[in-house]
Amino acid sequence: MTKRRFPDPKEFSQFLRLKPFEPNGKKRRLDKAADLWDIRLIAKRRTPKVAFDYTDGAAESEISLRRARQAYRDIVFHPSVLRDIAEIDTSTEVLGASAAMPLGICPTGFVRMMNHEGEVAAGQAARDAGIPFSLSCMGTTSIDTLAQSTPGGRNWFQLYLWKERDRSLKLIEQAQQAGVDTLIVTVDTAVAGARLRDVRNGMTIPPRLTGKTFMNGAVRPWWWFNFLTTEPLRFAALDSWQGTVGELANQMFDPTVSFDDVDWLREQWKGNLVVKGIQNVDDAKRVRDHGADGVWLSNHGGRQLDRAPVPLHLLPEVRAQLGDDYAILIDTGIMNGADIVAAVANGADMAMIGRAYLYGLMAAGKEGVAKVLELLRGEYTRTLQLLGVNSTADLTPDHVELLQRLTPLARPHAAAGQLSTARSGRKTRHS
Repeated sequence: MTKRRFPDPKEFSQFLRLKPFEPNGKKRRLDKAADLWDIRLIAKRRTPKVAFDYTDGAAESEISLRRARQAYRDIVFHPSVLRDIAEIDTSTEVLGASAAMPLGICPTGFVRMMNHEGEVAAGQAARDAGIPFSLSCMGTTSIDTLAQSTPGGRNWFQLYLWKERDRSLKLIEQAQQAGVDTLIVTVDTAVAGARLRDVRNGMTIPPRLTGKTFMNGAVRPWWWFNFLTTEPLRFAALDSWQGTVGELANQMFDPTVSFDDVDWLREQWKGNLVVKGIQNVDDAKRVRDHGADGVWLSNHGGRQLDRAPVPLHLLPEVRAQLGDDYAILIDTGIMNGADIVAAVANGADMAMIGRAYLYGLMAAGKEGVAKVLELLRGEYTRTLQLLGVNSTADLTPDHVELLQRLTPLARPHAAAGQLSTARSGRKTRHS
């Protein structure tokens, strides 16, 4: 039988100690966040739907994004035990310079619409964390402003090839003058993907909101106050536009872009040249052969072609074909430091985040981005330790196994030419 006693008040009081009140609202919010999904929830509460959905959404049914995130869940780590993991070196080198960890920030558009602090805050957080920051030519901060605001940081610049090549050349010259060492050319946007959340929310430039999205924004007065009392949105490569983001892309970007344009860029740009938007092995090899210093495996965060290849699944074969010394970057679906471990172990030199850092920016500005990077670094370090790995350089494919849910069906035995002939014959018979 259990023997009972009267509780000692001193013992009872230790359970009633209240946590001191934190007067700083940003810090109070961020202290409660245990992972990036918590940061996302804070961002959703604090940001109008039209801006949050622009970040959070993807193309059409958003299948590509869900599959990419699922791919990182469907991995098995293979740890080794009885290893001394007291000291961990998370650093790496990519494209000729070191980084505190194999993580970088993707180029993203319209950033100051998410939070008035914009690219400057994110670039400063990246600099403080010792990782590169990529400015989009659809960003809302000029190249010069970013460079002046982030002394000591490593800034990259992302370029879309415009139909008017002179405008592209002007941006290249501005990037070179600003000290940018890496030019990223995005090649998966010959036409714009169908981002249905933006259509439904009235996400245009400038916004033409529906009544529902207007009311959603009205209950977030702090966002409107910051938006209206700071400098109006200006774009790194754009003066003004009336229409949807997709219409802007279709008007501005060139659907005739080819591998010849990679040759042209190689002649114009003297620094590192990376081609972003690679989604098959043959294109990766051709880009290398046309002079690019690196490839960026990406389906544009699922925002272009829905049901596109999963970059993580593509990575091992691309690494095998391009060799150990060629730079490979990867994005889409990364929401945890363990995801970065999986990407690096399978052959990536650096994992890149877009939505993840924007969630932090929406949640709490520069401090929010810093919190995201802090969480990812902690998760990355802990995963290395639990794997029994002392450094980024020691990660190998033996440490992780990909489990692929979607197994391709066997193709018909008929050759492609025979199949095409058969189809033509069917059309002829029915005509």
